Amino acid sequence: MTDRHDIAATAGQVRDLHAFIAGLPKAELHVHHVGSASPRIVSELAARHPDSKVPTDPEALADYFTFTDFAHFIEVYLSVVDLIRTPEDVRLLTYEVARELARQQVRYAELTITPFSSTRRGIDERAFMDAIEDARKAAESELGTVLRWCFDIPGEAGLEAAEETTRLATDDRLRPEGLVSFGLGGPEIGVPRPQFKPYFDRAVAAGLRSVPHAGETTGPETIWDALNELGAERIGHGTSAAQDPKLLQHLAERRIPLEVCPTSNIATRAVTTLDEHPIKEFTRAGVLVTVNSDDPPMFGTDLANEYAVAARLLDLDEHGLAGLAKNAVEASFLDPAGKARIAAEIDSYTASWLAP
Repeated sequence: MTDRHDIAATAGQVRDLHAFIAGLPKAELHVHHVGSASPRIVSELAARHPDSKVPTDPEALADYFTFTDFAHFIEVYLSVVDLIRTPEDVRLLTYEVARELARQQVRYAELTITPFSSTRRGIDERAFMDAIEDARKAAESELGTVLRWCFDIPGEAGLEAAEETTRLATDDRLRPEGLVSFGLGGPEIGVPRPQFKPYFDRAVAAGLRSVPHAGETTGPETIWDALNELGAERIGHGTSAAQDPKLLQHLAERRIPLEVCPTSNIATRAVTTLDEHPIKEFTRAGVLVTVNSDDPPMFGTDLANEYAVAARLLDLDEHGLAGLAKNAVEASFLDPAGKARIAAEIDSYTASWLAP
């Protein structure tokens, strides 16, 4: 029988681990711009645009952000996208996302932005770029968090969106300084990856890195398509990779990282329960795993919570969590000096925390 002192000691260890995670320097590679809007910011934007069906009461947003399936999530997500109507809205959102990342000790983040969603709603494309860049520079100087952009194609909007996103990402007169990668999001069912090959080819030729979502709600064949047709260097989600041992071996041997988002996968019903999450299979296969928050306020989570989830699922101690944080640094598109700086900070923090 477990002694009460053992239970108390275990509870203390859990609390200490949460405290360790809270202060751990981190990088985040899979987090969406609009999907990171906090209830406070969403309610403020909804109040600015009262014709929206999005609640203006932050407490009511918890119910609004309860999803029945992935299609419902996309519907709700797009209703929040519709709140971003002016360059001022864009700047406010971007800086506040950076503020939340900084609060969690995120030193570097690659924020996924869907410019087509804003430009098609009438925001001037030059004003959009200026707004995100102004927020990025302010965040780095005022908050110490380095932001970089991934421009992604909203798959549900088809090839028109692909063409527009590619143009915005590759036109030297518009392309923002912080842009490093090119992605593909939205629903996967009925949106095959190969049709987007010409657009990814153009983006990669322009120096951008390929980071499509794949295998979140479809099978491993979607991941193979992302690798073979889109030249993916990282895979967003990749949940179904666990169903294909050859794919896991391929990912592990080539050090192609997975951007794993456990709570998101539960919220969208891509995975039934956390205990069934394939992150354990990924790590056992030697795949480079990074942990991310995806659309954190919508899923009632944040990056620190995702690290706590990973610690439980993978039975990680402080060294294991530090290793997970360094995975994200390794998998990032930060320059070598920047990677070395954050990795050293992670090691220093961990050594200091564990020092007697």
